[in-house]
Amino acid sequence: MDPPAKSWSIHMRSEITAKYDVIGRVGSGAYADVYEGRRRSDGAAVALKEVHDSQSASREIEALRILKGSQNVVVLHEFFWREDEDAVLVLEFLGTDLAAVIGKGGVGVGEVKRWMVQALSAVDECHRNMIVHRDLKPANFLVSDDGVLKLADFGQARILVECGFDGHQEDDDASNSERSLQQHPEAISQLDNLNQTEHENPDQRTLSHEEYFRVLDEMKTKSYSYDTDKEANIHDGNTSCLATCTTSDIDDELCKGSFTYEAEEVGGNELGCLTSCVGTRWFRAPELLYGSTDYGVEVDLWSLGCVFAELLTSKPLFPGTSDVDQLSRIVSVLGNINEETWPGCPKLPDYGKISFFKVENPSGLEACLPNCTPDEVSLVKRLVCYDPDKRATAMELLQDKYFSEVPLPVPVSELRVPLISIGQDKDRPGGHNEMGSDSDLEEFRTLNITTTDSDFSIQIP
Repeated sequence: MDPPAKSWSIHMRSEITAKYDVIGRVGSGAYADVYEGRRRSDGAAVALKEVHDSQSASREIEALRILKGSQNVVVLHEFFWREDEDAVLVLEFLGTDLAAVIGKGGVGVGEVKRWMVQALSAVDECHRNMIVHRDLKPANFLVSDDGVLKLADFGQARILVECGFDGHQEDDDASNSERSLQQHPEAISQLDNLNQTEHENPDQRTLSHEEYFRVLDEMKTKSYSYDTDKEANIHDGNTSCLATCTTSDIDDELCKGSFTYEAEEVGGNELGCLTSCVGTRWFRAPELLYGSTDYGVEVDLWSLGCVFAELLTSKPLFPGTSDVDQLSRIVSVLGNINEETWPGCPKLPDYGKISFFKVENPSGLEACLPNCTPDEVSLVKRLVCYDPDKRATAMELLQDKYFSEVPLPVPVSELRVPLISIGQDKDRPGGHNEMGSDSDLEEFRTLNITTTDSDFSIQIP
């Protein structure tokens, strides 16, 4: 008999099987496999996520530790990680996701509003803790049987850390990121104030839109840098699916074990800049499509706008087949990208490499959101706009009048949750989980390409 594949090594790890029964694999991807499990002590359902990439595992564990206790973020119960073995994260088990909600259709306005409020709460919690998720999409918003929406799959997430971060986790009560944030209490206290009120108390807001991003920018440029990215797309396909149902908290002691990983260096990236090759293409912000490595939480806000548009229409907003096609679809709707519509855009790394013929009459978001109310269109517009600085924060949108007007968001208990059998193929038509290659050169055969000794230029009709 052939030895079991590496992705099934979880069955041979005694420290895991002593505590959990591994029932079967329910999702897999290039960087992780997810199994349904049962905790032997009480029979509770769990998701066992075996992550094959150490950097991705480190980031996901770190992000979930920081977000511990957040109502709309998936719970990490514990993790197993030892030398020469993949990390295994024990997560709460959720039966379905927002993609399934969208797929079943017929979602009422009150339900749409409640799903949106929960998604905004999850993203707000991330951003106040200096976490950029970088892969927001319907399939990564998981849903419990009782209608609680929780953000999952933090393998691409990035956390603001101190300059000089060496990629090693110390064995103490606070994570590197937590310690870094604690060293700037004046900035963190301002950001924490953003969560003191929600949309029910808009008059008590303590920071304006500009002040919010000013605090973030100061922390990023003056005292922090991001951890170094790999020049690769980390995409787990279905590995974020099916993670919940239990409500037990993480035992503090379970997350105190030490682990280390090597932060892979990227050539020419002395400051540990971010990579633009992140996220699922349909939800990728235009600054990423133009190769930006200097971005922040605003990329999540664009993605969230695309998620909301799909929730409202049951159709993807910009279903591009390549990065260039993705940009082309965006331009055809929002219009030309220039200094007037996006101050500073010529500074984007690939801005001069890809140009589009002038769009005289862009269709506008209204055409993409048929049968939507002006308030719904306005909500999406506040997120899906070229200039990152003009995108509304999650906190600001929680206070939008849309959520306080009739019909009001329905109680979570009244949400209709679709049921998906464990192990069912969750690939959606249209390729929510299809990334393809990050290089679009194979698709340029019919385009006008001008090359030089050191560069190339693409003009797309």
